[in-house]
Amino acid sequence: MPAIKVFLVDDSAVMRQTVAYLLKDSPEVELLGSAPNPLIAMRSLQQQRPDVLLLDIEMPGMDGLTFLRQVMATDPIPTVICSSLSTQGSKVALDALAAGAVSVVAKPKLGLKQFLEESRLELITALKAAARARPRLRVQSTPMQRPSAATAPGSGGAAPGHPAPTAAPQRAPATLGLHAFAVNKPVVIGSSTGGTQALEQILTALPPDAPGIAITQHMPEKFTAMYADRMNQACAVQVREARDGDRLERGLVLIAPGGRHLHLRKAGGQYYAVVSDGPPVNRHRPSVDVLFKSTAECAGRDALAIILTGMGDDGARGMKLMHDGGARTIAQNEATCVVFGMPNEAIKLGGVDEILPLDQVARAILQFDARG
Repeated sequence: MPAIKVFLVDDSAVMRQTVAYLLKDSPEVELLGSAPNPLIAMRSLQQQRPDVLLLDIEMPGMDGLTFLRQVMATDPIPTVICSSLSTQGSKVALDALAAGAVSVVAKPKLGLKQFLEESRLELITALKAAARARPRLRVQSTPMQRPSAATAPGSGGAAPGHPAPTAAPQRAPATLGLHAFAVNKPVVIGSSTGGTQALEQILTALPPDAPGIAITQHMPEKFTAMYADRMNQACAVQVREARDGDRLERGLVLIAPGGRHLHLRKAGGQYYAVVSDGPPVNRHRPSVDVLFKSTAECAGRDALAIILTGMGDDGARGMKLMHDGGARTIAQNEATCVVFGMPNEAIKLGGVDEILPLDQVARAILQFDARG
């Protein structure tokens, strides 16, 4: 396979020199060129198109976020953000993910050269993942009305993998319906590369009395609380970072904290979040497999599992356990994934009931709830 061609845009001379040094002997990744700011980079990109952009955020002349939005609007290139992420920087990095960046690598303000040398494998892995990605522009959703039980799966709808077209979403009522007091059947979602955008499209389409949802999204520690707060402001459901002992209630979405695993447990007929440190699973903490396996143990056939865009196979074995235990399982289809790795691995293991495009996942959640 030809080497992945990377173009670096960063105003730090140390960053440009160190990345060039780290990649010079890599047979998998080649540094095509670099520029100290987006204005110079634009001229270079007109002459040669890289496979991946490695982009800083804070730069003179034009910031990286503005440049990224221009690239995504004209000729999308898979982009990895590599920036010093203070609290404010993390917010901007979330904007970059929403604008179409594939992933974010946090670099320190001090000790940059040592950090890059120690994180060489992580950086190359991020660049390789980005090269396989198909960046997508942000899609806005409108909360939809809850479907009747007549439209639930098993009521004469399309066959798995070939769903019927989704009706145009309509805004839900402002108050909770009777479903708010019904037994909660948990929904668990796992995602990675491209998942922040995919989750936004799903969550913003849900009404305020949607079933309780627990999510594991591969994301650094600094990001999850900010991401949850951002989604909370954009959604009809309540969204927050999971805390140990949180009850999974209707209208609530819990997101696994970065750097910690999220499990589900059942007690007294209610589902609760358990947040733990534990070792990485499938090289990830939080891990989708941890969430899915714990849900298989405590919820059995009463749960719905959804696996979304992401590189690797995290979540595939956990989804198979849920499927074998009678839970309903859905995978995002290849055409709408940024990276089809995680859904594809779950499909190959035989753990998926239905394959759906992203814009039909929210409706599938409500159909599952209506069926119950």
